[in-house]
Amino acid sequence: MEWWKDAIIYQIYPRSFQDSNGDGIGDIPGIISRLDHLQQLGVGAIWLSPVYKSPNADNGYDISDYREINPEYGTMEDMERLIAEAKRRDIRIIMDLVINHTSTDHYWFRQSRDRTSPYADYYYWQHGMADGGLPNNWTGFFGEDCWEFDPERCEYYLHLFAKSQADLNYHNPAVLEEVKDILRFWLRKGVAGFRCDVINILWKDSLENGKKQLALTGSEHYLSLEGTHEILRQLREVLDEYGAMTVGETVFVTPQQARDLCGRDRGELNMVFSFEHMECDQYFIKWFKRKFRPKVFFECLVKWQKELEWNALYLENHDQPRSIPRFGSEAYWKESGKLLATLLLTLRGTPFIYQGQEIGMVNFDFDRMRQINDVESKNVERVLRRFHVPRRLRWKLIKRTSRDNARTPFQWNEEKGAGFTDGRPWLGINRNSEQINLARQEQDPDSIWQWYKDLSRLRRDSAVLRQGEFVPLEVGEQVFAYRRVLGEDALTVVLNFSEKEAMVSHRGNVVRSNVGRESFDGHMGAWEAVILQ
Repeated sequence: MEWWKDAIIYQIYPRSFQDSNGDGIGDIPGIISRLDHLQQLGVGAIWLSPVYKSPNADNGYDISDYREINPEYGTMEDMERLIAEAKRRDIRIIMDLVINHTSTDHYWFRQSRDRTSPYADYYYWQHGMADGGLPNNWTGFFGEDCWEFDPERCEYYLHLFAKSQADLNYHNPAVLEEVKDILRFWLRKGVAGFRCDVINILWKDSLENGKKQLALTGSEHYLSLEGTHEILRQLREVLDEYGAMTVGETVFVTPQQARDLCGRDRGELNMVFSFEHMECDQYFIKWFKRKFRPKVFFECLVKWQKELEWNALYLENHDQPRSIPRFGSEAYWKESGKLLATLLLTLRGTPFIYQGQEIGMVNFDFDRMRQINDVESKNVERVLRRFHVPRRLRWKLIKRTSRDNARTPFQWNEEKGAGFTDGRPWLGINRNSEQINLARQEQDPDSIWQWYKDLSRLRRDSAVLRQGEFVPLEVGEQVFAYRRVLGEDALTVVLNFSEKEAMVSHRGNVVRSNVGRESFDGHMGAWEAVILQ
């Protein structure tokens, strides 16, 4: 049984979800205390961003021990209790698997500094060029060179992300065996699967210079190569022993490359997170935004719905700005929030809801760089400063795109600390928490939270929404309409991505309306969404 096809999966960024001890940092006991919230939402699984031991240079994505819990989040006993308490509510736990790199604090890396150690080639070590230059011309994902000199080994090591995140060398078979053992460790504890971080860049075919480009020079030597496919096939053999699922974060993939990673006959991943629909509002790299055009967004969604047998559906995560106002409208906050929920929960695939999305949380309201925690944002700001980009423009780019937009603490209520903490939060809480919070929306039958709960029940009870085929009907400048079909049953979804009114030809009995209408004559108001039978 492919349980993940029927489930709604909820991503928790532990640092920002719920603090239980007043230190301003979310933790595992805090998550346990909020499991009833997720049960009410109809969640079938929780994807936890990393809770492993880490020095937090990249907030947990720099792992120093895969078998230990970060003390900030609790203990292994807390983790085991979370797995058990979630199971009691019929909720599974999915761990974040970060195996492209480790922290430079990891035991393997510290040992690899010794050239005679068994760990000496667990990472990519290289001498610099004869002229004193770096080993090659590659650039990394965080807007900087991706080689760092280590004075102890007197060589450079590769890091495609932050300099404290050293890339693992899968040309050494021992590295893959270590990863298999890590999988078994967590699967034996009852984990149901893994979200696999940047999983299509594991294998580097060579360390030669790359073709120079605006960003990620050298990426032709590691993006979606056959060596990665072989690694995934071997990992899948371990996962299948436990019936576990995997969803891969896959950068710069085409639909064909996605099929190669998650096709039913491939024996690799179960699903992939593609990025093309999240790139509709940018020029090549995410830091350079352009105006959001709904039709381009719709066309991208249709392409992936048609090209993949099953999609991992998402509009937000810990690395992306909030979907309101990115794809919606702050002026029509409630209507557009409900419309985006309708889109997410009626397309074909497994929906992933990111914490706070179910109450319409929006981007941060910071006003200066010193309020930013995100290492990527800080690196990019330094690069922009180096190129003499004016301060106001630098801040405009950071404010719109920073990963911290999604990482502000969950807004549980309107009290000081937003119900997240009694202490000083590790990252600023949005001032709008007095208006946007769960407690207020629980009392409002017309809230975004109530709409998410209602659509979750509808999806659970509707085989058409869970299993039906996707048939596009209208892909316009502002209107997106499609049908879900299963045998003789069908539901039609019509969405108006605009504050402008629209007239459509689609008709049917109203199953759900985000503006509360009971009949539908084809006339659509601002940011209106209807599901018709």
